[in-house]
Parts: sequence; C-alpha cells; structure tokens
Amino acid sequence: MTTYRTPDVYVEEISVFPPSVAEVETAIPAFIGYTAKAIKKLDNDLILEPTKIYSLKEYETFFGFQAEDTIAISVAVADPLTGVLSLSSFTEPTLSYLLYYSVKMFFDNGGGQCYIISVGTYKSTPVIDLKGDTGTDKTTMYGLQDGLDKLALFDEPTLIVIPESVKLTSGDYQTLVQAVLLQCNTLRDRFAIFDIFNGDQDLNTSSSSPGPNLLTDDRGYFGNNYLKYGGAYYPFLKTTMNFYVNAGESNVSVTYLGATANLGTLKSTKTSVYNFVKNELKNHFVVLPPSGPVAGAYAATDKNRGVWKAPANLSLANVIEPVVKLDNAHQDTLNIDADSGKSINALRTFAGKGTLVWGARTLAGNDNEWRYIPVRRFYNMVEESVKKSTYWAVFEPNDANTWVKVRGMIENYLTQKWREGALAGATTKDAFFVRCGIGITMTSQDILEGRMNVEIGMAVVRPAEFIILRFSHKLQTS
Repeated sequence: MTTYRTPDVYVEEISVFPPSVAEVETAIPAFIGYTAKAIKKLDNDLILEPTKIYSLKEYETFFGFQAEDTIAISVAVADPLTGVLSLSSFTEPTLSYLLYYSVKMFFDNGGGQCYIISVGTYKSTPVIDLKGDTGTDKTTMYGLQDGLDKLALFDEPTLIVIPESVKLTSGDYQTLVQAVLLQCNTLRDRFAIFDIFNGDQDLNTSSSSPGPNLLTDDRGYFGNNYLKYGGAYYPFLKTTMNFYVNAGESNVSVTYLGATANLGTLKSTKTSVYNFVKNELKNHFVVLPPSGPVAGAYAATDKNRGVWKAPANLSLANVIEPVVKLDNAHQDTLNIDADSGKSINALRTFAGKGTLVWGARTLAGNDNEWRYIPVRRFYNMVEESVKKSTYWAVFEPNDANTWVKVRGMIENYLTQKWREGALAGATTKDAFFVRCGIGITMTSQDILEGRMNVEIGMAVVRPAEFIILRFSHKLQTS
C-alpha cells in the first residue's frame, strides 16, 4: 500500500471485476504425413516444422500437390467402321500417399485453420514409416512417430489426424495409435480421430485369418489405456475426387493398338483417344480413410453449434458413398461392444440424405463418464481455457480475496456456457458448481504448503443417441 507523505489529492483505482476466461480454440487439427515438398524459404525447411495454414492454396504453396501415381488405361476400337472407342481396362493406382487428399476433404467439409507436419517428401519408391533416421539433416526421411513427437511441443492443435497410419504394418499402426492416445492423455488438450486399419474391408474379413475377426483385430490395436481421448471411424469413403493427373499428364499411361504412350503425348497425336481417356478419368474416384472429412465436420460443428454438440448426423461433402454398406445389424457390433468396450463410429448412407456420420462415441464406449465425444472435447476446452486464464493467480496471496476472484472468474465463464446450451439445468446451481475456500476445498496444511484447490463440477449436455417413440391405443371416450 502506498504511503502518502505530501498533502494532496490522490486517486486510487480499485479492481472489483474478476478476470475473464479466454476460451481456447477447439477444432485445430494437426495433420501428420508425407508431402510433395516442404518449402517456405529453403528446400525442406518445413520438414518436421508444424506449419499453420488456412486454406488448401496455402498447403499447395508450401507442401505441393498429390503424388503422381501411375494410372494405366487400355483403349480398344469398339467399331472399326465408326471408330468408336471402348475401355479395355482401367488400372486404378494404389495411392502412395494420402495427406493431400485428406487435407482437401478437411477444407471441403468446413475445416478452417490447421497445422501440417511434413515428415518427408515423396519418393519414387513410396515409403511410409513409423520411425525415420534420427539424424538432424532435413533431407532425411522421417516417420509418422517423429511427426507426433514434434507435435507434443506445440500447444495450439486440439485434434490429431494421421491418415497415412493405415499404410503402416499392423504392428507399427498399433504402436502409433497407442502413442497418440498417450500424448492426448499426457497433454490433456487434444483429441485423436482414428481411421480403422482395415477400413476398406468388409466386417467379415480378417487381417490375420479367415473369419469375422476384423473388428476384434482392429479394436485390439488401440490397447486399453486412455481410450476416452480418441474416436475411430469406419469404413473408408469413396469420394467425388478423381485421381491426380499432373500438369503434363505424363502419369497416365495409355495403351492403344498395341502401343503405349502417356496421355500428354496423345493430346497432339491422337485427339480422339485423348478426349476418350480424359472423359473416362472422370468416372473413377479416390477412396480415402475418413479422418480428413470427419475432422472438417468437427470444425464445422464447433463453429456453427459449439463443441458440446455431437459431430454426428452430418452429411459429408464430396463423398459418393462408404466403400462398405452398413445397416442397423452391422452397426450394432460397431457402436456397442460387450467384450472390449471399444466403440467404432459408423459412416452410413441414407436415402435422400447422403453419407452421414452416424456415431459420436469415444473408444471408451462403455464408460458412462467419457462415452461421448462432445463431452470429452468440452471438458478439454474448459480445462485448458480455465487453466490458462488462472495463471495470474500464481503467487497471489492465498486468501479469501484471491479465492473470490478465481471463483467469480470461473462462474462467469460457466454461466455463459450454460446460457449457450452447453450445460444442463434449470438454473446455474443445477448446471455447475465452483468451490474454493478453507474448510471447503483446502485445509490449513494446504495453505502452508502453498496450494489453492478449486473444485469444478459440470453437468454437460449429452447427445440423444437413441430416440424412443412409444405409441399405444386409446379408447374412445366421447
């Protein structure tokens, strides 16, 4: 307190309002994978450097385009008299890399800002590894685990998306997804969107032996720890995107009348064949793991409704259909699992509605506290927001004045969330509580040891997953 010595009129400003909670972003995914290039100023200077982008154009500027996978087409003459052409064969490329397509689907489905972590550039012989060279030379190819380790040093990303994880071996996939869950649990500010390892296969297919073991195999990869921090989606999606053709059209190999040439060469020599192949390319579509478009759906839901709204019952843009058609009977085994308790969210097609995200459970599907994705992600947001906004109180006097300010700050924030519909209850007392004080959350020993304990309880709204309509006959009474 100021000591006054000279007679005068002095003005003192007294702080009466508590600080406010600044809410963190909730839908900033970090995409980890391989890119065509990784250049900002110098070659490869963005490898293993998490880079924030806001559009697909920025991605293309820094990281390039899709890999130029070879597309092989054989064309025949259906009618020698008219010269009408027909398709003899179309060999769809086995996609070497998936990150570009997945990021494009993220933006197409409502995604905004995101981070890209390039772990290496495209190779003529495609390589997707768990771990790469541990050297510091940035021309070295790294692995997906290296990108994940780098991500741990960055605070802003709130979602982890690794589409190319499905191209690892089953053992490496298992190692990676469990490492992702561990990072989410350690940092407690992010959530993982997983693609099922065998997501392009039917449920009655096994990765290890004949028989209906697909779900058993894939659920086992996630282990049994920290399941509340991840959600898995099945099956893969047939998108509206055609296969990438480079500027010179040299990655399309065309066989016609026994001769083979690339499509770009035919443009000036055989125009009719060129036009036929160009039209045929439009009839073949890219199949992708769903994590990219689902991350976009998360971002769109957070922006339009709030993180407490389940990112489900949403149609996915630029998707023709799932590669595996599911009905209620098949989804029963996905949504609720009595053996391991791990839920897998289905992507289903409904007549007149398109392809919908038809599930909102975490991998901890039998956990009454953390069963639903919006509940877990809302807690992530509140915990991180309150934590960052409370730093001012560190080393403040541990007395009633500070307790009132902290309690008021948090109560004001949660009251706003209640008004927005995130918390359930007729009044704020029903929706949440904030406790802080000696004899309430602290003992005299806590005060001596410098601890200020704050207890926060929230009744977060949960999705109405099952709508039951009960009908009965009523006797005529008049």
